[in-house]
Amino acid sequence: MHHIDCFADIEPALHPRHKSHLVVNPVFISSYMVLAPVFGYLGDRYNRKYLMCGGIAFWSLVTLGSSFIPREQFWLLLLTRGLVGVGEASYSTIAPTLIADLFVADQRSRMLSVFYFAIPVGSGLGYIAGSKVKDMAGDWHWALRVTPGLGVVAVLLLFLVVREPPRGAVERHSDSPPLNPTSWWADLRALARNPSFILSSLGFTAVAFVTGSLALWAPAFLLRSRVVLGETPPCLPGDSCSSSDSLIFGLITCLTGVLGVGLGVEISRRLRRSNPRADPLVCAAGLLGSAPFLFLSLACARGSIVATYIFIFIGETLLSMNWAVVADILLYVVIPTRRSTAEAFQIVLSHLLGDAGSPYLVGLISDRLRRSWPPSFLSEFRALQFSLMLCAFVGALGGAAFLGTAIFIEGDRRQAQLHVQGLLREAGPTDDRIVVPRRGRSTRVPVSSVLI
Repeated sequence: MHHIDCFADIEPALHPRHKSHLVVNPVFISSYMVLAPVFGYLGDRYNRKYLMCGGIAFWSLVTLGSSFIPREQFWLLLLTRGLVGVGEASYSTIAPTLIADLFVADQRSRMLSVFYFAIPVGSGLGYIAGSKVKDMAGDWHWALRVTPGLGVVAVLLLFLVVREPPRGAVERHSDSPPLNPTSWWADLRALARNPSFILSSLGFTAVAFVTGSLALWAPAFLLRSRVVLGETPPCLPGDSCSSSDSLIFGLITCLTGVLGVGLGVEISRRLRRSNPRADPLVCAAGLLGSAPFLFLSLACARGSIVATYIFIFIGETLLSMNWAVVADILLYVVIPTRRSTAEAFQIVLSHLLGDAGSPYLVGLISDRLRRSWPPSFLSEFRALQFSLMLCAFVGALGGAAFLGTAIFIEGDRRQAQLHVQGLLREAGPTDDRIVVPRRGRSTRVPVSSVLI
């Protein structure tokens, strides 16, 4: 559903000279946000398996081609990085809806957790495989030439193994009428009137905000903490600096991702038996619980780096409890014929207001604070420390959004279920009128004109 890379944003935080990363990553996110609604529209109307196969095949070709771009043609690298968004958008908007049409109830939750395990596991394996290939070949370009082969394998498996299920068939009774897609504008209007979808999307935007900020700035903060504690020499401009904090933080992020996803799904599954609002409440608990631990990780950094890592581990585990559960919420409060569109706009919202801008906002606040203090390594540490505390505040706001979701979740889920069974028809622009006879013909008039 959502692109979260454990390692891609880590190393540049330790090496400010890698300014190109601050250009390349926004290009990808921008193309991803633009293309997600396109594939959301297509995914609700056309064969999803073929769309995913085409997107992943295109992604593989573009990734392979980017490995041959010379350093002098940086603009071409930006172009290919943007085109990579085609594969990401085609898969992340469509794959969860395919899972939803193959499984229901607890089985769907388990399958979604398996799907979202791929985010931290894939990121970790990609980091390890990329590093090993670079060391063996002596050229980082070869890391980009390995992954397209895996993409080809994925395309073959999708084409040969996965079947295209009818939308909503697994949720309908045998005598229920088939579901037909509505217009794109009708889909958007319905989603805008779905409070559970809107509030849960805002809650997940808070998750994206925090993870995006930590991915870029946490390793730099940990390095500055070690400098202030006297455990490592400062990294001066022009020096070739190395630190284990980048690798350690990346491993923690991937491990807590796996642990958090599994924990969130299992807790929700067990609580759902006695509380129909369990899913948003678990998401709220995860975000509200992570906020104080993230705050403590920042507050303790000047005293103990070990305590900082422990609090980061707990905070990121609680934060990761949301990934699969939020996807499950979307799939049962939105009808099958507009789920890809809903996935797409949740992606756009979470990136636009979340990880697309949060690293820059944190960096801007840090720079403003640092300029107001006398220059020193301590002031650099304190400026970044105070700016990262914004993450704890945003996490608490996200928890409040999920608490709001819990208020509406039962009604929205029931409405979606009735619609799938053909027992509820959505109100249209003329549904405030009734049919009355007029001179031998029927006509529609406003209800208010015939009420006495």
